[in-house]
Amino acid sequence: MTEAILFLICIGSAYALIAKDLLHGAIALSATSVLSALLFFLLRAPDVAITEAAVGAGVSTIIFVWVIRETDRKDRS
Repeated sequence: MTEAILFLICIGSAYALIAKDLLHGAIALSATSVLSALLFFLLRAPDVAITEAAVGAGVSTIIFVWVIRETDRKDRS
């Protein structure tokens, strides 16, 4: 189970790096944070898991999406 979660974390992180759309990258980072929180919980560190879920998947995602929404999108012509 741990190896599968680590594999999914690697896949999500790689997708966040190569994603062309910033919103897709932010969502991939959020999913990576949720998987990290699950991994911490399985490794019997519930306090770290709660912090990762709140800060990594919660606050950071809200800030990323807010900043992406406030920027102007310029498409290549």
